[in-house]
Amino acid sequence: MKRRSFLKTIGAAGSGALAVASIDKPSLAAATAAAGMPRRVLGRTGRKISIVGFPGLALVKYEQDECTAGIHRAFERGVNYFDVAPAYGKGDAEIKMGIGLEGIDRASYFLSCKTKMRDKQSCREELERSLAHLKTDHFDLYQLHCLITPEETRQALGPGGAMETVLAAKEEGKVKAIGFSAHTTKAALAALEGFPFDTMMFPISFVEYFLIGLGKQVLERAAEQGVAAIAIKPMCRGAWPPDMPSDQRSRRCWYRPVEDDEEIDLAVRFTLSQEPVVAGIPPAFLDLADKAFNVARQYRPISEEETGRLRQIAATCHSEFRDRQVAAAGGPCACRYATHCPDNPHEAA
Repeated sequence: MKRRSFLKTIGAAGSGALAVASIDKPSLAAATAAAGMPRRVLGRTGRKISIVGFPGLALVKYEQDECTAGIHRAFERGVNYFDVAPAYGKGDAEIKMGIGLEGIDRASYFLSCKTKMRDKQSCREELERSLAHLKTDHFDLYQLHCLITPEETRQALGPGGAMETVLAAKEEGKVKAIGFSAHTTKAALAALEGFPFDTMMFPISFVEYFLIGLGKQVLERAAEQGVAAIAIKPMCRGAWPPDMPSDQRSRRCWYRPVEDDEEIDLAVRFTLSQEPVVAGIPPAFLDLADKAFNVARQYRPISEEETGRLRQIAATCHSEFRDRQVAAAGGPCACRYATHCPDNPHEAA
């Protein structure tokens, strides 16, 4: 369904829920800072969030005491953006975050949650359960989670889809802003075409950006529409080398995270230097999140020389996202590029 048709179809849900404000692109220079952590305005939401958010997925790996300590440590260092989803540990991460955030003034942090449900009823059930787990009466941002194909995107946005619940929840005050996360270019573009989202989450990793162009087209479209971008996988170093045994990998993680301190500095700053990225979410490990917070507190835009170094590193890596881009496009790509083919441009993702 085209964006205009969708807006006409759901116009009865309330013009306030669908109003698209004209905004300037977020400045790459942080507008403010708290406890040494720069903050940027999250697009038309008007809210200022830390340029690195807390990765709720990490909480599934630790006991409650460690989770609470990690949450409080992040907050004390200026992190006010906390991200979580019911898919993380089948609700375990939500429960741990809800406990960990107790005692912190609700008005002092920005809480985002997500739903993988694509239909109205299941989305409502998940939304209410998430609110209970996180001990809150509202989400500052609620997102359609992990969109992969245009078909499921259209389902979520169509009649009887999850968006009907999200819009109703916004009218009820349970949702303040509406966003989505996607792992393929096709799904992200379909979402941006189908609904005036406030935010989008998308993988912006130097490795994927330079190897297959992942993120370029999506960021351009988001900027055109005034949609604030939240980067996921900013510390992704691509796929694990195919010849590396699993017992030799440094982490139990489906992609290879950046581990070296200097590379972490470059990777995080590269992602945060892309328009219209407002913030990034580090890998789901508390120690790596702490390192990302350190980089953010001393943030400065990436230089051309540093970008050149990242290009050289990327050339030695393997793409983690290439295959899923090709699959989302409905078939194999004739070349090794999935989202951008410099020699023979085609629509592969």
